[in-house]
Amino acid sequence: MNATVDTIDQDNETSEVINSKAMLEGVDKLGGDMAAVREAIGKHIYGQDNVIEETLVTLLAGGHLLLIGVPGLGKTRLVETLGAVVGMDCRRVQFTPDLMPADILGSEVLEGSDAGGRTFRFIRGPVFCQMLMADEINRASPRTQSALLQAMQEHRVSVAGEYHNLPSPFHVLATQNPLEQEGTYPLPEAQLDRFFMQVDVDYPDLSAERDILVNTTGADETDPERVMGPDELIASQALVRRVPVGEKVAEAILTLVRAGRPETSDLDNVREHVSWGPGPRASQALMLGVRARAIMEGRLAPSVDDVIALAHPILRHRMALTFAARAEGVTLASIIDGLCERIG
Repeated sequence: MNATVDTIDQDNETSEVINSKAMLEGVDKLGGDMAAVREAIGKHIYGQDNVIEETLVTLLAGGHLLLIGVPGLGKTRLVETLGAVVGMDCRRVQFTPDLMPADILGSEVLEGSDAGGRTFRFIRGPVFCQMLMADEINRASPRTQSALLQAMQEHRVSVAGEYHNLPSPFHVLATQNPLEQEGTYPLPEAQLDRFFMQVDVDYPDLSAERDILVNTTGADETDPERVMGPDELIASQALVRRVPVGEKVAEAILTLVRAGRPETSDLDNVREHVSWGPGPRASQALMLGVRARAIMEGRLAPSVDDVIALAHPILRHRMALTFAARAEGVTLASIIDGLCERIG
């Protein structure tokens, strides 16, 4: 009996060693693949290294992305390039004030047969793809924006009482103009929370803008090179979820998120200036994000530095300032900086 138990224990230890070795090899390979993806995107997107990194972290974590910036900064080009590099079925929807939910999800039409019968047939909308680019999402009405809620959370849509599953993987990459511009509608809080990250796209520096001038206005312009495929991306996302996270990093995530809620925070500026803070989905996003970022940098174990690096893009759209705070010139960036000091 003891010999049998010893054999079982040895088999378990051997299995753990094999699994650990296989995981290390998988992480190394994924790190190399993501470096190749980043290089391929960098050949077409100039001066936005941080934006590219945060976009790839979101993709590896299986989340949706909100890109915010003034027109002309390459947000749409980034999404198109990303779709080509990872080989995903990409559709683009230009959001406008007259866009209706059926224009995104699809609708049922009544068709007649040769025998004289009539049946309803569902015509799929552009949401049935692997990567949906919602261009200028805040140009559409809240009703149309909300049409994406179920798709983003459940990866399926309901039309006329029937559920229709979306392809896998499924990602929404939305672009948005700043709210101070005319003709925009603020996204509902519930939908904002569905976005894994909010990435702010700034103007390029002088060197990057010079590269844009030289490389995008000539006669010869190459297409993005495909580096990965959808199946590889699904396997990579599964691997990210297996990366171990230390107790110190998990505690840092909980401390950061809970300190951002005015109801549970012990920080005076949060209680005074924040009207609502991040929910549990922010903690989940940070847990997945630090794993993805560690892999992209060739590390198996995430660190507290990863939490700090991702705090702004993951929390900024999950918090809101009070009217008094905005009047006093308080910014969410300063609030999140204060939260990061708690764990730094």
